[in-house]
Amino acid sequence: MKLSNLMSTSIDTKTFNDLPPLHKEVVTDFFKVYEKEEGSCIDRVENAIEKTAEFHNINTDVLYNYIDKEVDTQLGV
Repeated sequence: MKLSNLMSTSIDTKTFNDLPPLHKEVVTDFFKVYEKEEGSCIDRVENAIEKTAEFHNINTDVLYNYIDKEVDTQLGV
């Protein structure tokens, strides 16, 4: 599954479904912010993580850990 597929539909992955409700909201908001960011893909991800974490008053590790787990799951690791 590509990132663009995750952004265009509701997220329905095992990794996402295993998250607590607050973290699901954070991840959903991350993708909304990511779409509005400008620059390279990496810059957009980092800016979206920072803004989303600040908005929800959470540690950025929540999003970085989610992304790591999602990538590992999608790659079959």
